[in-house]
Amino acid sequence: MNKVIFKGTCTAAITPFTKYGVDFDALERQIEYQIQNQIDAICVLGTTGEAPTITDDEYERIAKFSFDKIAGRVKFILGSGCNCTKKAIEKSQLAQKIGADGLLVVTPYYNKCTQKGLVKYYNDICNNVDIPVLCYNVPARTGVNILPRTMEEIAEHKNIGGIKEACGNMEQICETARLIRGKTALYSGDDNLNLAMMSIGSMGLISVASNIAPKEVGDVARLYYAGKNKEAYELQERLLPLIDAMFTEVNPIPVKKASELIGLGSGIVRAPLTELEEEHTVEMIKILKDFGFKLKV
Repeated sequence: MNKVIFKGTCTAAITPFTKYGVDFDALERQIEYQIQNQIDAICVLGTTGEAPTITDDEYERIAKFSFDKIAGRVKFILGSGCNCTKKAIEKSQLAQKIGADGLLVVTPYYNKCTQKGLVKYYNDICNNVDIPVLCYNVPARTGVNILPRTMEEIAEHKNIGGIKEACGNMEQICETARLIRGKTALYSGDDNLNLAMMSIGSMGLISVASNIAPKEVGDVARLYYAGKNKEAYELQERLLPLIDAMFTEVNPIPVKKASELIGLGSGIVRAPLTELEEEHTVEMIKILKDFGFKLKV
C-alpha cells in the first residue's frame, strides 16, 4: 500500500477570525484543545478552514504557525486543492516546504473537469511533491465526483495517500473501497458514516464534529479498532445529535458558532458566508448543553 499518513481521527480544522484578520491566539487554543483530547491528526486550511477566502499571505502564515504549534505531536495535513491546477501545485509545494506530513486536495470545483481530467489533476500534483496526497471527493460542494474506476487509476500513483470520501453514496463508496484496497487508504469524510465506513475497511475519518468533541469522535474509532463494537456504536449514537447540529447550515457556519459557544474562538465567518441564524443558535446551545458542555454564554 502507498504511504498512510494516519490511522484514526483527523480534525478538519476551522480557521478562527477576528473582524480584522486571522485570530492566531484562538488558532493556538484550538490546536492545543485537539492535541490534549488525543486527536491523531489535524488538517489545516481545508475547505472547513474556509480556504477559498484565505489570501496567499494568510495561507503561508497560518501554515507556518500551525506547523510550529503542532510541533510534531500529531500528524499535520495541509489543504492545498484548488480549481486551478497550477495554483494547487504551488500551494502543495509550499506545504511540503513548510513541513506538512501530507496534503488534502479537494477536486477542482466549478470547472467540472472530466474523469480523465481528475486523473491528470492528481497526477500533476503528485508529480510535483514528495509527500502523500489525499484526494477529497465531495461532489455536493464541488460538482465533480471521483468515480470508483477513476479512483482506482489515481491510486496507482506512489504519492497518493488515500481518499477522503464524502460523496454520501455508500454503494459507490463500497465499490471504491473494493477497487483501492491494498493500494491506498480510504477515509470517511462524513461524520454520520464513520462507523459504516470503518466496517468496510476505512483507516479512519476526517471530521468536522471533532472540532468540538475531539475526544469522543476519536474514541469511536479507537473503540471500533479495538474490537469494542457495542461501545463504538453507543458512542456514535450519542454523537449523532451533535453531528447533525454541525450541518444545520452550510459548513463551517454551525461549527464555528459551536466553537465560540464553548470558548475556543469567535463565530465569525468570511463572506459570502454569514453567521449562524438565531433559531439554529438556540438549537445549538441546547444540543451542546445536553452533550455536557459548559458554555461561555
